[in-house]
Parts: sequence; structure tokens; C-alpha cells
Amino acid sequence: MMDALNSLSALRGPGATASTGASAAASAARPAAGVGFADMLADISGQAVTSLKGAEAASITGLQGKASVQHVVQSIMAAETTLQTALAVRDKVVAAYQEISRMAI
Repeated sequence: MMDALNSLSALRGPGATASTGASAAASAARPAAGVGFADMLADISGQAVTSLKGAEAASITGLQGKASVQHVVQSIMAAETTLQTALAVRDKVVAAYQEISRMAI
């Protein structure tokens, strides 16, 4: 799953970089007029990967006894929601592609 999300960044082109953190929030505030669909998917997938990696790091620190159980559970629940959303978006994109491929020319 992580490889599939990371491969979306290849759709953005050779000079593009994934935006994270504050720049992702700034790009979300801009109107979507100049943003391509591939760019949007790549940004969302990058945010999903970051969320999943954060939950993994929180669970490791929880196992080491450096984080509270509440923090670990909240991180894992947020990552689970992110993963479910990413899977739903993937399913919708695949369904749309299949619908377009069935259209008569």
C-alpha cells in the first residue's frame, strides 16, 4: 500500500516535489483552478503516508514506554481512518477508470 501511495508522486512530473506540513495547508487554502488532478492525488497520498508513518513511530515509542497509551491509540485510529479514506479514493478512481474505458468512442 505504501509503495502504491508513493508511486503517485511519479505522476506529478520530474520537477515537482510533494508538499508537506505548512505548505500542504497553504496549498489546501488555494483555489483548485490551477491544480491538476494528479497533483491533488499525489499531495493527498503524501499526507496519507506521513500519517501512517507518524502512527508507526508513535506505536514504537509506546512500546518503548516513552509515549502514553492514549497518544498511541489516537495516532493509530487517525492512521486507520486515513488508510480507509485512501482505499475508498482508490476504489472510486478505479471505478471511474473502468467506466471511462467502457465508453463507446
